[in-house]
Amino acid sequence: MNPTAAAATEERLAAHRRRFDAAFEAYFTRLAATFDAPPHGRFTPECLQLLRELSLRGGKRLRVVLLYEAARLVSTDDGLPGLAEAALSVELLQTHLLVHDDIIDDSPVRRGGPTTYHAYRHAFPGHDRTALGLALLAGDLAAFLSLRVLLEADVPAALRQAMLEVQTRAATDTIAGQILDLERDFHDLPDEELLHTVTEYKSARYSILAPMRLGLLAAGEDLAPHDAHLRRYATLVGVCGQLRDDYLDLFGDDSALSKPPGGDLRAGRRTYALRAILARAGTADRAVVEAALGDPHCPPGTVERVRDIACRQGTDALLRADLRRYAEQAAAEAATWSGRWREEAVALFTHLPLRLAKGTG
Repeated sequence: MNPTAAAATEERLAAHRRRFDAAFEAYFTRLAATFDAPPHGRFTPECLQLLRELSLRGGKRLRVVLLYEAARLVSTDDGLPGLAEAALSVELLQTHLLVHDDIIDDSPVRRGGPTTYHAYRHAFPGHDRTALGLALLAGDLAAFLSLRVLLEADVPAALRQAMLEVQTRAATDTIAGQILDLERDFHDLPDEELLHTVTEYKSARYSILAPMRLGLLAAGEDLAPHDAHLRRYATLVGVCGQLRDDYLDLFGDDSALSKPPGGDLRAGRRTYALRAILARAGTADRAVVEAALGDPHCPPGTVERVRDIACRQGTDALLRADLRRYAEQAAAEAATWSGRWREEAVALFTHLPLRLAKGTG
C-alpha cells in the first residue's frame, strides 16, 4: 500500500473508531436511563457504571474496524441498518470477556484503570466472595446486553436472526476456547496445533470472524459462498495477532506494553513464545524457565535472563519469522478476494496482517 493510500486508510479507520466511541457513549447513557433496575438498590446502577467505564476506556476497536470494513467490501454506506447495533454487540461481548478474563487472571489493571473485579474488591474490603460474585454478574450482564442490542435492532427478522446466530456461536466458541486455554497450561510442552486451536477458539472466532460475518450480513451478502475464505483469513490473522502479543509480552518494553514485561511467564502460560523457548532449551536453561513459570513474584532480573536464553537460542528471531509468515499468508488470502469485492476494502484486509507484524524488531 503506497503512503498516500495508507494515510487515507488510517484516517478511515480512525473515523470508524471515533464514530463508534460516540455511539458507545450514547448507548450507555440511554441504558442508564432506561434499564429496568430493581428498586431500592444501588448495586445494579453501580454495576452498569463499572461496565461503562471499562467499555469506554477503549482499546484499539479492531473488531469495530473489521465489522465496518467487511460491510465496505460490498457497500460504501456506513449507515446500513443493523451495522451500528452489530458494532455495539461485538464490543459488549468484548467487555464481558475482559471482565471474566481479569477474574481468571486476578488482574488489577485493564486499559489504564482498575479491573471490574478489583474495583469491587476495593469497594468491599474483607468481602471477597461478594466482590467476586458481583464481578461475575457484571460480566454476565455485558454478555446478555450484547445479544439484547441485536434483538432490539430495527432490521428485518431474518437479518436479526442471522446476526444473533453469529454472535451466539462466537460467544460459545470463545468460552470453549477459554476452557482449553486453561487446560493448555497443564501440558509441559503443548504442541503447536494445540496453541493454534486455543487461538482460533479463544480469540479469532469472536474477534475477527464474527465481526466480518456481521458486517457482510448487514451489507446484504450471503455468507455461504465466502465462509471458508473468511475462516481461513480469520484463523491466520488470529495466529498472527497472538504471536505478536506473546512476543511483545516477553520482548517488549514497558512503554510499549503499559505494563512490565513477563506477565505470561509469571502467570505460567505456555504461550507460543514460552513453548518455543522450552522446546529449544538445554537442561540448565529449561530449569531456569520452568522455575520462573507460574511464579507471580518472578523478579525483572529473571525475566531478563529468560529473554537472554531466548536470544542465545535464536528463538526471538524464529518467532518474528513465524509472525511474518502468518501475516503474509493472511495477506495472500485477502488478495484472492480481488474482483469479488470492492478493491478499496480488499486492500485494507490485505494490509492489516502485515501491519500487525510490524513493531516486533
